Amino acid sequence: MKYRIISVGKIRESFYMEGVREYMKRLGPYTSMEFIDGLEEKISPRAGEKEIQAILQKEAEKIKRWLDKDEILVVLDLEGQVRSSEEIARQLEKWNASGKSRVTFLVGAAHGLAAEIKQQAQESVSLSRLTFPHQMAVLILAEQIYRGFKILKGEPYHR
Repeated sequence: MKYRIISVGKIRESFYMEGVREYMKRLGPYTSMEFIDGLEEKISPRAGEKEIQAILQKEAEKIKRWLDKDEILVVLDLEGQVRSSEEIARQLEKWNASGKSRVTFLVGAAHGLAAEIKQQAQESVSLSRLTFPHQMAVLILAEQIYRGFKILKGEPYHR
């Protein structure tokens, strides 16, 4: 099973990117991991709802170019299911046994994701009921995937 994180927003802060790279490196012995970012469209801070929806649609078109039929799409969404680290590990195990080629985690930018992308997803998860900057959410997600694999292997890391 291959795993991928797509962040619509660009990871601009080097300290977040260093953390993401570190967890991707640590995941090497467990899985193939890919990271893609920077699919967001420019938008005015004063944009109204109509403009925001148009931007989300443009981003959705970019996202769809990266998605395959034979993969599991998981969107991060504030309204998604909150899981413990142990539950994430069990879900990784199920995905690994699913026969699908890849799991793609999708993190939206400032205005989230288009409704059509959310509807296309097989899973909707939330890292917390708190709102995080997308850069931080990507780092936390990478760490939780790593933690999940360590739990599955029974290796020390998770306490």
